[in-house]
Amino acid sequence: MKQERRRKHLRPSPPPGLELAMAPRAREGRFEEIRELDGDDELGAGHAPGRVPPWREQLTARGMVASLAVGAMYSVIVMKLVLTTGLVPTLNVSAALIAFVVLRGWTKALARLGVVARPFTRQENTVVQTCAVACYSIAVGGGFGSYLLALDKKTYEMAGEDTQGNVPGSYKEPGIAWMTGFLLAVSFVGILALVPLRKIMIIDYKLTYPSGTATAVLINGFHTPHGDAMAKKQVNGFTKYFGISFFWSFFQWFFSGGDNCGFSQFPTFGLIAWKNS
Repeated sequence: MKQERRRKHLRPSPPPGLELAMAPRAREGRFEEIRELDGDDELGAGHAPGRVPPWREQLTARGMVASLAVGAMYSVIVMKLVLTTGLVPTLNVSAALIAFVVLRGWTKALARLGVVARPFTRQENTVVQTCAVACYSIAVGGGFGSYLLALDKKTYEMAGEDTQGNVPGSYKEPGIAWMTGFLLAVSFVGILALVPLRKIMIIDYKLTYPSGTATAVLINGFHTPHGDAMAKKQVNGFTKYFGISFFWSFFQWFFSGGDNCGFSQFPTFGLIAWKNS
């Protein structure tokens, strides 16, 4: 103890002028650290993982509007896929990307108009992505591409009253009120089943789900100093290949001469496969 006190006493102190010059820099560094923890920086709010914003900052009005727009777009895409192929891929990662683009564009547009807007956080980005995925999951799980459309009387008559399993009178006209109650029941059953499954699968067994992990890594990568450049690169690639697919489908549709004529009937996998298709 005496040796430590002697070392502190013998340690040379900086000159008064140097000490005064160092003080503002130390305060500046402290303020920068606090600003990063508060998440109010210009690059996306919340780079440091030390502070989680309250739920009022996660559930925002702009987030709900963005969720509605992205969810409606994805519902249309999913309905097209399920009615044509019957398969629905996992769109969590792309929903996180589109959510980031929408929120980032929102804040930039307000900044150009001179309106001060709070930078969005990674938690807000996650809320928008989750709501968008929930929208198209309800469209699929609610049966809009399968059994819900086959309940009405017209489908019952088209299937044939004498068809095996088609019991006389076994049809239901799905009205708005009935479908709303049905979808609420489906949604809440899923939420109630999710809580114990989350405890068992994620908390107890600590299983890593590839889709959720990839989405989390992507969102964390967006909210970094280099997140804008990475998101711009991914959006450019997404737009590029979406445009190629869209124009090729339009070209096939425009030059089709009937059911068995046109570029859409090109035997890509050979004539034998085409004849059996």
